[in-house]
Amino acid sequence: MNFRSKKSKIIFEYLMMTIGSIVMALGIGVFLVDAKVVPGGVSGLSIAIYYITGNLLPIGMMMWIFNIPLFLWGLKELGRDFGIRTFFAFTTNSIFIDLFRGDFPGLSNFRLQDSALVQDLMKHDFFFLVLTGSIFMGVGLGIIFKFKGTTAGSDIVAAIINKKYGIKPGQAIMIADFFVIAFAGFVIELKGISDIRPALSLTFYAIFSLFVSSKLIDVIIDGFDYARMAYIISDKEKEIAELILNKVGRGATAFKTRGLYKDQEKEVIMTVISVKEQTRLVEQVKEIDPDAFVIIDNVHEIHGKGFRRRI
Repeated sequence: MNFRSKKSKIIFEYLMMTIGSIVMALGIGVFLVDAKVVPGGVSGLSIAIYYITGNLLPIGMMMWIFNIPLFLWGLKELGRDFGIRTFFAFTTNSIFIDLFRGDFPGLSNFRLQDSALVQDLMKHDFFFLVLTGSIFMGVGLGIIFKFKGTTAGSDIVAAIINKKYGIKPGQAIMIADFFVIAFAGFVIELKGISDIRPALSLTFYAIFSLFVSSKLIDVIIDGFDYARMAYIISDKEKEIAELILNKVGRGATAFKTRGLYKDQEKEVIMTVISVKEQTRLVEQVKEIDPDAFVIIDNVHEIHGKGFRRRI
């Protein structure tokens, strides 16, 4: 990769992290804060303190302050490049949260949470309000993770756990954030600050929001299953190979195996097909050999001819 293409790639990644920060800021600042549905991590902790202190500091500014020590830890554990991306992501996210909520000097009228849409959902469709905020938050975080950044907070913890133990970021965030949600629910109950729903009800909404957003993070990173891998074991491997190559129009690989049940040498055919080709392939294989053993597995990503490449 030459210098120009590498520079373009980095610019593109930072652009995508900015988009992710904007989307996440919409979910948190516009849909969830005033609904008293508190996300986990530093954002949830900041919102809980925001409730306790009576809006002493803007939420975005408070998040930025709390994220600094975690950022320094992440810088040490994950390296300089990851640290720079993290600083960029949590700073832009904090800025956009305060911008959308009208907490910037001179922009107090720019309060998207007071828009007719959000207020209507708050009164008449609270579940959809929370769902929308959760989707924005999960998609935004997923985009940031996809392009090698985090928004600090529990994202830093999740990224370190992912690096060291291979646990998916969405799962790690769900575990870490549960405790913050419980604390926020306690604060809402203690202060009696919700006239929308009981504190326990809001806590369950927050857990639901956490589940939705964490699953979306993993979907954005891994992608939806968009192909299938088929393993076919049959005594008629030549006919099946011809079917795959000439009728289905896919490539295939055969490799030698030994069946332990009968202690016989066999060839296993492996091929990758699209989702819509799966049913037709299985039916046609069974027509050739009703006793064929067919294993189908989901495929998240493929690099090669015949399949589109993920971003």
